[in-house]
Formats: sequence, C-alpha cells, structure tokens
Amino acid sequence: MSLDTITTSVDEAVSGFFEPIAKWLGDVVFYSVPVAGTQVPLIVAWLVVAGLVFSGWFGLVQIRKFRLAVDVVRGKYDEKGSAGEVNHFQALTAAVSGTVGLGNIAGVAVAVSIGGPGATFWMILCGLLGMATKFVEVTLGVKYREVHADGTVSGGPMHYLPKGLAERFGAKGLKLGKVLGILASAMILFFGLFGGNLFQVNQSYAQLVSVTGGEGGVIGSSAGALFFGILIAAIVGIVLLGGIRSIASVTSKLVPAMAGIYIAACLVVILVNVSAVPAAISTIFEGAFNPQGVAGGVLGALIVGFKRAAFSNEAGLGSAPIAHSAVKTKHPASEGLVALLEPFIDTVVICTMTALTIVIANPASWATARKDGGVGGVTITSDAFGTVLPWFPYILTIAVLLFAISTVLTWGYYGLKAWTHLFGRSKTSETIYKVLYTLFAVAGSLLTLQTLIDMADAVLFMLAVINIIGLYLLAPVVKRELNTFLEFVRRRDAGQDAEAHEDDAQEPVKTTV
Repeated sequence: MSLDTITTSVDEAVSGFFEPIAKWLGDVVFYSVPVAGTQVPLIVAWLVVAGLVFSGWFGLVQIRKFRLAVDVVRGKYDEKGSAGEVNHFQALTAAVSGTVGLGNIAGVAVAVSIGGPGATFWMILCGLLGMATKFVEVTLGVKYREVHADGTVSGGPMHYLPKGLAERFGAKGLKLGKVLGILASAMILFFGLFGGNLFQVNQSYAQLVSVTGGEGGVIGSSAGALFFGILIAAIVGIVLLGGIRSIASVTSKLVPAMAGIYIAACLVVILVNVSAVPAAISTIFEGAFNPQGVAGGVLGALIVGFKRAAFSNEAGLGSAPIAHSAVKTKHPASEGLVALLEPFIDTVVICTMTALTIVIANPASWATARKDGGVGGVTITSDAFGTVLPWFPYILTIAVLLFAISTVLTWGYYGLKAWTHLFGRSKTSETIYKVLYTLFAVAGSLLTLQTLIDMADAVLFMLAVINIIGLYLLAPVVKRELNTFLEFVRRRDAGQDAEAHEDDAQEPVKTTV
C-alpha cells in the first residue's frame, strides 16, 4: 500500500468521524444573525465590543501610551533583577510570530474580495480596538503568572482566570476560575496541535509545491512531502526543546526578517505605482461608507473587515498572554503596553500594506473574484506582487515558510503550557508533548485533516467567550497595575530612585516548584 493511499484513507476516516462534530461546533461558535441584509457573526461582535469597552475604560490607552510602549520595547524602563525569561522585545516578537502569518497574506485578499476595498478601513479600526483588549489580557497574564523553581515561567488564561477570580471573589471565584482554566487549557492545546501546527505546515508545503513544478515537481511526491515534514519537525523539535528562551531567540530574528521581506515587497509595488496611491486610499475610504456590490452595504464591508482582523490579530482570545508572561519585568502593565503594539503590527501595518498593494495593483484575479463572488486568497496577493515582480511567488514562498515556522514554534510553546497545566510539569510529561507536537508537524505535510482544523478554529474562538468575561471582571486590577507603572515611569523620568518606592508596587509573583 502506497503512502498516498494510507494518508488519503486517514484523511477520509478522520474527516468522516469528526465532520458532524465540527459542523455543529462551527454553527454554535460562529452563529450569525441577519442585520440589514448581511450576516453578523456574534463572536466577532463580542470581540469588537470588548475592544470598544476597554478602549473607553482605559482612556484610549492604545493611542495615548503608544510612544511609551515603544520606549518599553526599547528597554528604556528595564529593571535589574526582574523575574522572567526574555526581554520585552523578544516577548513581543514571540507573540507576534503566533499571529502574523497566512491570515495577513490570504486573509486580507479574502476581505477585499468579499467586502471590497472598504473592508480595509474597518480592518484597521478593528485592529486599533484590539490593541486595548490585548493590553488588558497581557497585563493580567504577567500579573498572575507563575515563576517556577527552575526560573521558567507559566502564564495565560489558565492561570489568571482562577487566580484573579479567586482574588476578587473568594472561594466561589476560585471554583469558577479552576473550571475556566481547565477549559482554556484544553482549547489552547487543541488549536495548537491542529491550527497552530498541522495547518501551518500543510499550507507552507502547498506553497512550496506550487513554485517547484506542482505535484509532478521535485517535492510534489509523497516522499517529498515526508522529507519536508521531517525537516520542519526537526527544526521545531530542536527549538522547542530549548523552551521560550530558544523560541524567543529564533522568533526575534525570524519575525523582523519575514516582516521586512514582505513589507519591502509591498513598498516596491506601491512605489512603482506611487501615482495611484491617492486614488487607492480614496477608494478604500469611499468603499468603507459607500461600497459597491457588497452584500449588506456598509455593514457588510464592516463585518468582513472586522472578521478578518479579529481572526488575524487574536486580540481577546487569550493566546498571546502565554508568550508575554515570560517577560522580565516587575510591572505587569509594562508588558501590557508592549502587547498593544502586536495588533498594530499585525493588522494596522501588515494587513493594510497587503490590502493597499492589492488595491493599487488591481490584478485580474481580484476583479474576477469580486465579479464572481469568489473569496480569492493567496493567489490574489501573489498576482498583485506579480504585476511588478514576476518572480515574487518564490519570495512569497520564503515568507510563507518563515511565517509558518515561527507560528508553529510559538504555538508549540502555547500548547506546552496548556499541556503542563492539564497533565503536570514532569520531565516525562513535557517530553511526551514535544514528541507528539513534532509528529504533528510531520503529518502536516502528508495530511490535511481540514475538519479538525475547522474544529480548532471554532474551539479557539470559543475561548474568547470565556476569556473576555474574565477580562471584564478583572479590569479594575489592570487599572491599578497601569497606574502603578505610570508612577514608576514618572519617577524614572524625573531621575528619582524609582526602585526605592517599589515595596508596595512590585508584582506579587508566585513561585512554584
């Protein structure tokens, strides 16, 4: 029996078993209601409302404290002796690597195909709102993290939900928080294995095959797929064994590199067509409020833009606090401010650059997708670059590979923290997870398991419901932490000995064995 036959049989068997479950779960999590001629997914509305609430609650912190956030990333307010494993920049790049990926390349093309150019405007707005949500969840992630005896750190919703709710509401809060923490861990683990690992490897392999002669090319065979999967698994396994320090070391180089390559290509297309930039920007703004041929009109464009942005930057989903919790700091809000840069980089900068490139280049595939009601995808983005850079599919392949590897690494770390929360931190337990995760990377090039990936998406967004309820209940804690850090900044900027006043303000890190 050939490898192709085996993998096809596994794909069909798994999909046949899980398809009804995935469909039911997707219908529940992504339930939509008709509003003004378009379908509004309630989960997207839930994420956007959270961004609005937190933007108001914290006085547009994403705008007022943007420069301070950049200063923190630069290390201006670093403190000696802070608990943690990585610096602010490494924590940011590790988290960004989990969100910047195929959604920025293919997802944006989907947005401007279905919602028209105007979807770009709403995508930017959603990204700006998501900055506030990300600030809140990451501050809580650092506030309630655990620093273990070996110096490693664990954080995320599985920690701040039980600890934070217990702190605010006593025994009843602790019981509720423990249940929510277990559910959060299970959801993060499931998505990490399928959405953060298998899907990324599968899509990067598909792009590599497309530029090397297709299925009849040098890597299009089952043997080529197996070789690719083993290679990626080896890279992931080696880096994952090194923990967050190793992951952060890799992503702190990969993220700037892949973002640099991609943005440079966008700028080439934009600069070659610089005379068309004003018209493109005008088209985006006009399309936001007077879209043509978009189901649901303005609301339709708004929903499409918000949906793609929410799927891209993951603000409110509870994933990013896991990476950010490993930061070296005594002030949780300092990393919360750093984290608000994440949706800005992911959605406001990279997604916008992609959209602007497509609108300016106006490739034939985009016009066809809009006319026929298709969703387009990475092909549209690739064609847009191809109008100026005919060889760009090869560069895009490199970018996709870098995106995929960094995402797999980051979700490997997220999954590890979820796994150890469920099954303990023993050496055996961690080894079992790492072996399992690397095997999934191999399977990613051989299998599609699309049904399980669809389930993983639904599970991850179900986590947003649990996570954001916790964020609302714990927002007063975040407010206190922000005020504490701002006082520290005021003293540091005034040349005072800020650390001498830290006795009552330091983060109450709990150390565990």
